[in-house]
Amino acid sequence: MSVEQTRITTPFDAESTAAEVIDGIDLTGRRAIVTGAASGIGVETARALAGAGAEVTLAVRDAQAGERTAQDITETTGNKQLSVRRLDLSDQGSVAAFVGAWDGPLDILINNAGVMMTPELRTPEGWELQFATNHLGHFALTTGLHDALVLGDRARVVSLTSIGHQRGGLDFDDLHFRERPYDPVVAYGQSKTATALFAVEASRRWAGEGITVNAVHPGAVLETGLSRHMSKEALDHAVQNGGYTFKTREQGASTSVLVATWPALEGIGGRYFEDCNEALPFTPDRFGGVAPHALDPEAAARLWQVSLDTLGRPQG
Repeated sequence: MSVEQTRITTPFDAESTAAEVIDGIDLTGRRAIVTGAASGIGVETARALAGAGAEVTLAVRDAQAGERTAQDITETTGNKQLSVRRLDLSDQGSVAAFVGAWDGPLDILINNAGVMMTPELRTPEGWELQFATNHLGHFALTTGLHDALVLGDRARVVSLTSIGHQRGGLDFDDLHFRERPYDPVVAYGQSKTATALFAVEASRRWAGEGITVNAVHPGAVLETGLSRHMSKEALDHAVQNGGYTFKTREQGASTSVLVATWPALEGIGGRYFEDCNEALPFTPDRFGGVAPHALDPEAAARLWQVSLDTLGRPQG
């Protein structure tokens, strides 16, 4: 956060739910995509948007799970404007097919899906899986949908990051752990630094087109599959020594929903939010916060170009 910016605060906090932050907001006529919408906080994010009247596309790896989720959301909200489309963010062919099938404007894109602390796994291209899924997949998706976002009505993009970004910045010399020993925690943190930096550079590039992009840390939510690669001992340690207070899925979805819809955030981009407010700068004596390397505009611009190069995209 630069010294010139005023930190944004809201009436909501860590205990607020998605339904509470979106109460009174009408999204009728607006189109939204939520990645990873068949499980965890993705379900509640999609439910809140649908409950406010949006047309919501659930972008999911498991289409059958997506259909069950869509039916459940329709039953609980009365909104029948839900569709399910397959999307595997670790597969660039799947991302390209999703983008190619999209037609018309897009008003809200919530890049919610992700993987966490996996064993050392690689895509067919040789990319480290967490970086490939959490950053490169969403980078390709969002830039591929850029024209649809331009057609949208003051479009907003939400890029989910994590407190794990505090582990460190990007190792541009070895993003995919080809030289250094693989560490799942470091790899996860690097991928989440990347998702935060994406918001910084995308907002800089696209603000003039009416598109705002922000990063969101949803908090720790146990009712998801994201932590399946963490041992019980690691989870217990996080609670006892790490300062974690676990949220419900409805609470975990609240910051994404707020940043995607709250009227007072109109035109605000390139920032990092947690617990329904803009994060304070990280300091060792306080839990949470955003580290300077996750908001560094030079690193953000470099990552954008590296991502284009990695994907074989035209320069720009």
